[in-house]
Amino acid sequence: MPVEQRFPQRGEVWLVDFPDDPKSRPALIASLDARNQFSNSVLAVPLTTNLRPAPTHVLLPKGQGGIPQPSMARCENVSYVLRSRLRRGGFDGKISPAMLHEIEKALMRAFGIAMP
Repeated sequence: MPVEQRFPQRGEVWLVDFPDDPKSRPALIASLDARNQFSNSVLAVPLTTNLRPAPTHVLLPKGQGGIPQPSMARCENVSYVLRSRLRRGGFDGKISPAMLHEIEKALMRAFGIAMP
């Protein structure tokens, strides 16, 4: 796909300028591709290198989605982000389907949705 037609895809890591965060940080795209392609926004889960465990945190090993070091996905902080606030930031590829499933479960816990 040509670069100018590229859109953020579910499971990719992008560098995001969150409105209430003083620095850009990596974030995992959590919204569906059908939405990401046509909307001017995405749903993103911020990543941190502070590896503090919590029920709504998922540890992503180094290399997942192109991250350079182990990082924690903080699913309780999922945010609506304008696509204009996203940059590739040197990340490449998607996290594994197994890791994405763990993110989905943590998002459900964050929203208080009972898991089957």
